[in-house]
Amino acid sequence: MSSTSLPPLADVLSTARVVALPLAARFRGIETREAVVFEGPEGWTEFSPFPEYDDAEAATWLAGALDFGWRAAPVAVRDAIPVNATMPAVAASEVARILARYDGCRTVKVKVAEAGQVLADDVARVGAVREAMGPEGRVRIDANGAWNVDEAERAVHALAEFDLEYVEQPCAAVEELAELRERIAYLDIPIAADESVRKAADPLLVARAGAADLLVVKAQPLGGVHAALDIVAQAGLPAVVSSALDTSIGLAMGAALAAALPQLDYDCGLGTAALFTADVVASPLVPRAGMLRVERPRPSAVDLDRVAAPDERRDWWLARLRRCYRTLELTRG
Repeated sequence: MSSTSLPPLADVLSTARVVALPLAARFRGIETREAVVFEGPEGWTEFSPFPEYDDAEAATWLAGALDFGWRAAPVAVRDAIPVNATMPAVAASEVARILARYDGCRTVKVKVAEAGQVLADDVARVGAVREAMGPEGRVRIDANGAWNVDEAERAVHALAEFDLEYVEQPCAAVEELAELRERIAYLDIPIAADESVRKAADPLLVARAGAADLLVVKAQPLGGVHAALDIVAQAGLPAVVSSALDTSIGLAMGAALAAALPQLDYDCGLGTAALFTADVVASPLVPRAGMLRVERPRPSAVDLDRVAAPDERRDWWLARLRRCYRTLELTRG
């Protein structure tokens, strides 16, 4: 498949299976992660935009899935990826239980600014993570753009004592990120951009505006491994490859991206299969000794039957896939 052509829709649907993976802790407001997985000439791939995303945004995720299933992966320069643990917005008392699911990770990304919680909850959670990781561990936080500039400045001050590696998407707008970066420059805590890259009409704007020190890139939301590589190259900033709470098949897509980056200075957010209590393969792509192997999982029919979504959810996802495919057809002429 070329960068512009699409495989026949019938080929996509012929192997498509809709799955529902239960989570060990509530994450991003959900307890079950749904996805469509299907097989292309290059192997299994995944379509899993979050349900609230409209078809225009979700179509880019489908482009990413088709890219991974129908185009050869770029040349890898490493065969294993250092990954971080991901801490949902749980109570501080739950931190140890979640960390126990990750084998040997030296870095933890902590979710903060959860709806219904307050800054004191974040301080307690991040403090518990720092205590568990010790002084040599690395701790980064992710606000998913939930703060305004004043809130973000206040939160960074409150959390700076825990020696933050960086702050991910503290504010939603590029202009806000740029202002916050100036305000907290003396703290020497870098700002990473995620939503300002993957949800932006211009994913390079945040780099041109000097609003971030590094980029968080996700293969599927950016239209695929090849498109994401191009964005990183043009931005000229260090990159962290992260997942969108993918199945092991989607994590393999992220691993292919991380494996192909010329430079990888940060641990990547590709260890999230550890948050599932079931996955699409018998041996999930989870970190071992803090590393994720670069490989292509192949699910069996038994694996997929075990996590099959209910019929009504299957129908919903397949209808969505068809609509997004039509959107790509119109976009590409």
